[in-house]
Amino acid sequence: MTRKFLELAVTPNVLAVQAAMGHESRLRPLDTPLEPDRLTESEIAFLESRDSFYLATVSETGWPYVQHRGGAPGFLKVLDEHTLAFADYRGNRQYLSVGNLQTDDRACLIAVDYPQRARLKLMLHVEVLGLDADPALTERVTVPGYKAKLERIFRLRVEAYDWNCPQHITPRFTEREIADAVLPLRQRLESLEAENAALRARLVGS
Repeated sequence: MTRKFLELAVTPNVLAVQAAMGHESRLRPLDTPLEPDRLTESEIAFLESRDSFYLATVSETGWPYVQHRGGAPGFLKVLDEHTLAFADYRGNRQYLSVGNLQTDDRACLIAVDYPQRARLKLMLHVEVLGLDADPALTERVTVPGYKAKLERIFRLRVEAYDWNCPQHITPRFTEREIADAVLPLRQRLESLEAENAALRARLVGS
C-alpha cells in the first residue's frame, strides 16, 4: 500500500478501530499532503489489459454506488502516469455515476485479474467530458466497431493506488482464456484422430 493511499484511507475512525482490534498503526496524518501517486509500468500494463473494472461513487445523499464497466481488453486507456480515460456508451439511461460525479468528483476504481488473482484499487478524481471537449481524446478512447452509442468520455486523475493480496480472490476465466488454454489439447486430439483414421484406412486396405 502506498503512503499516499494510506494518507487518504486511514482516517481517525479507522485508526480507532485498528487500536480497538489490537493493531496500533504507526501512521498518522501528515501536516503536508503527499503528491499523487505515479503509475509504474506494472500498474499501466495491468490496467491496459483489463476487460472490466468496478467504479464506486457517492451521491449527494451520502449513499455509495458501484457500477461495473466492461469492454474489449484495453478499453480503459492509460494516458500517462497520472491519467486514465474510457469511453462511456449508452446503457440503461439511469446515469447514476454521472449524476453522483456532479456533486463529488472523487471515486474509487477496482480492477481484478481473476486468473492471476491480482487486484488493484485506485482513488481518483473523475472529469466527465462531452465528445467535443477533446476530439483527440474521444478518438483515442473510442472502441472501433462497438455498436453502442457513445455519449461522453470519463477522464480519471489518479490520486493513489494499492495492490491487494490474492488471498480471497477466486480464479475465474473468460471463454477466450479457456479456449486459449485448451487449444493445444484440441490440436493434439485432432492430430491423434487423423492418425487413427489413417491407420484404420491402412487396415481396411490390407
